[in-house]
Amino acid sequence: MSLAHIRAKEVMTIKKFRKPTGIERRWMFNSVALVIALVIVFVAVFSVSFAAYSYSNLRVGLEEKAGTTTDFFRSYINQSYREYYQSCIRFAQNFEEKDRLELQFISTNGKIVASSFGQWAGEAPKTPDVAEAIAVREMTTYRGRNPYTGERIMAVSSPMVYSNGELIGVLRYVTSMRNVDKQIGMSVCIAVLIGIFVISFVLYSSRFFIRSILDPVAEITVTAKRIAAGSYGATIQKHQDDEIGELADTINEMSAKISQTEKMQTEFISSVSHELRTPLTAITGWGETLLASETMDPEETRRGMAIILREARRLTGMVEELLEFTRIQDGRFTLNMEMTPILSEFEDTVFMYGSRLRQEGIELEYLENDDDIPEIMCDRSRLRQVFLNILDNAAKHGGEGKRITASISRRDDQVVVQIRDFGPGIPEDELPHIKLKFYKGSSKARGNGIGLAVCEEIVTMHGGELILENAEGGGAMATVLLPIGEV
Repeated sequence: MSLAHIRAKEVMTIKKFRKPTGIERRWMFNSVALVIALVIVFVAVFSVSFAAYSYSNLRVGLEEKAGTTTDFFRSYINQSYREYYQSCIRFAQNFEEKDRLELQFISTNGKIVASSFGQWAGEAPKTPDVAEAIAVREMTTYRGRNPYTGERIMAVSSPMVYSNGELIGVLRYVTSMRNVDKQIGMSVCIAVLIGIFVISFVLYSSRFFIRSILDPVAEITVTAKRIAAGSYGATIQKHQDDEIGELADTINEMSAKISQTEKMQTEFISSVSHELRTPLTAITGWGETLLASETMDPEETRRGMAIILREARRLTGMVEELLEFTRIQDGRFTLNMEMTPILSEFEDTVFMYGSRLRQEGIELEYLENDDDIPEIMCDRSRLRQVFLNILDNAAKHGGEGKRITASISRRDDQVVVQIRDFGPGIPEDELPHIKLKFYKGSSKARGNGIGLAVCEEIVTMHGGELILENAEGGGAMATVLLPIGEV
């Protein structure tokens, strides 16, 4: 089974059996709980408001009807009490809305004189609206249960005044609230169902949304654990161009860099081992030869001692370079800054190194110019180390061109040092990495891959810049930019 299948299986297992995470619980509690509370409040407010609106409409309708009927009797009927009550009975018997309303005419002693239902004649309503209407001579309303049947009703009582101003009775409309309550109940049920739908939709969409975040995070976690366990170079599949996708890209880049660093460290160890083995072999071989020989020619002995000294110095240089790199990594690398004639330091370095290169058949050409190069604040020994390292790199990697040029000039407020070789140059794909620690690229030349990293650190600490590029016409160009003035 491939690694991709194993990783996919791990992610699917996590998706299937994972319990709600802390993020998911917090999201549900903070966001979804708020939506649920708002929906519940909305349903409650709607239910109360709709019920109040329905009861108010019913009351207003009954009051308008009672007022209209009372005005009719007051304006158009002018009869004796007997004839008046007869008119009330006939009006009640011919009442057209008796299927949904009951019309009652009640005497001043509180008894029903006439009713559109008929069977209530002689009875006395036991609700307070009748007595109140008689007492205050104003229209009153009652909402509650019928004392006789227990049914919920609404009643409106309007006092009836005879032509001489005498109160002769009460006109009362009574209706059952069954239909209104049913309508309110249905509306509340619909509101509750809508609320449940909204809550369900919010729960589903929230879970879908949070899973769209947590599932990629789970995949990232699995891959990150694999990287931590040593699977350097493992990558995460990017699903979306969002923050999660950016995180996946960052971890993929980190994984690639760790893998590259691991590879470079391995190559560095191998390279250092090889670099150490060569001088040690020479030192060991000549040491054993000198010890074993009792009659060696003095000239041969001198030659062997010179080789031992040269290789020992080479080892010392490598150890010093490694120690300096370690100081850089630990933050213990310091500079001894002082005003320095940088032109003299550079020329001395070029002339000193040029004599060595001539022995190897390489010409080091110093390109003089008439620029006024001032003294700068720097660490002269560290900058000399930079110049020597760059010259050594030019000889190792571009020495086949048999020519190296070096120049120093002034450009505005900077001192510009340029060293160029005429070798094969630097492959374009290696240019971005050439100054990284342990990086050697495709070069087969000796070295441990940390020289340029040390040079980069020294130049940067001087407030300058080290630029490595391919020169026009072939070869590589190293440019050191150093500021004139305080660092």
